[in-house]
Amino acid sequence: MRTTPPPVTAPPAAVEPDRPDLTPAARRVLDTASRLFYERGIHAVGVDLIAAEAGVTKKTLYDRFGSKERIVVDYLLTRDARWRAFLAAHHDPAALTPVERILAVFDASKEWSAGAYAGKGCGMVNAHAEISDPAHPAYAVITGQKQWTLDLFTRLAHDVSPDAARELGRSLTLLHEGALVSDGLDVFPDAFDRARRLAAFLLSAARELR
Repeated sequence: MRTTPPPVTAPPAAVEPDRPDLTPAARRVLDTASRLFYERGIHAVGVDLIAAEAGVTKKTLYDRFGSKERIVVDYLLTRDARWRAFLAAHHDPAALTPVERILAVFDASKEWSAGAYAGKGCGMVNAHAEISDPAHPAYAVITGQKQWTLDLFTRLAHDVSPDAARELGRSLTLLHEGALVSDGLDVFPDAFDRARRLAAFLLSAARELR
């Protein structure tokens, strides 16, 4: 019996990648905070440092965002929105086979991890290491993004092997997330290439079993 693929869910309060809703001062605050949070860690960066490096007063910062927690949430939402836009540019369903659509996620992650928004591993994984309290407003953003990744792989796997989509989706997510962490820690070279090869092997086996 074939199953229906799960929907791809959106994160809480999804935002546009370029945030047209922000004033120039608010954009400077968010851009500065995003850089500092990713480079130094969320707990290590206070509002005084953010305001000083953004060239605004603390009053302006609080007027625009209300709290540091809100800045953290906006940082993670914006980073996720940029990642999804980046992935979409690598993911034209009309030009790719079902297997190629899955492998394209690994290719996009490899390129993203070498680009301007990365260098220290997955921003969501890093944030979760500091924010593990479900009551924190950023927690749902972090876990929601990872659930979205699982849903994405499961939906894509359904086009390869409908009967095995659930298990394939989980296995592909494990490979992808393992590559993100290994790449960020620089444990060994070519983490994404290795994960991609294993994903291709799994998908080939799944097709043969259909």
